[in-house]
Amino acid sequence: MPFAFPDGLAPEVYPLAWLVGRWAGTGVVKYEGIDETPFVQELVFDHDGGPYLRFESTIRVRSGAAADGEVPDGETGDDAGFDTVWSTETGYWRISTDRPDGLPEDKHVVEALVTDASGRLSLFLGAVGDGRVDLATDFVARTSTAAEVTAAKRLYGNVEGRLLWVEELAAFGHPMASYASGELDRQ
Repeated sequence: MPFAFPDGLAPEVYPLAWLVGRWAGTGVVKYEGIDETPFVQELVFDHDGGPYLRFESTIRVRSGAAADGEVPDGETGDDAGFDTVWSTETGYWRISTDRPDGLPEDKHVVEALVTDASGRLSLFLGAVGDGRVDLATDFVARTSTAAEVTAAKRLYGNVEGRLLWVEELAAFGHPMASYASGELDRQ
């Protein structure tokens, strides 16, 4: 199916147009002090015609006894038992008018402001082009009760129509390391 720009999308965010839509799928979290934990994710990129995309992500894990990977009795389907919210993020992504020296012509600077319901706000800067977004935190602020995350990197990629992503964190006094990854399908 050929790609079409979403109706009413501001031209300023055309480099991000391939992200617009509702995505869902599975992934895994694993980090120092966090056992490998499968999750399901719902991710939405949408717009209201302004020069930005709105971003919303919810990741759910299995609760209680189901956390070991067992599906609770009587539950079926790919998301059976994934009823505990692990994280919820909202934010805005936009294309910057800045163009640093050395940035290839087929890439655009992207800025992403992401807030996490657990009390963290991250400003990511990076580049988008050829169905790939590379981001790294420029600034992280957190409340006194939020997890001690000091830096993060994210990679999003369009791989044969699927949205694959990976995140690395520097947190809890540990250096940057793999934290989570997911494989999402357009809904």
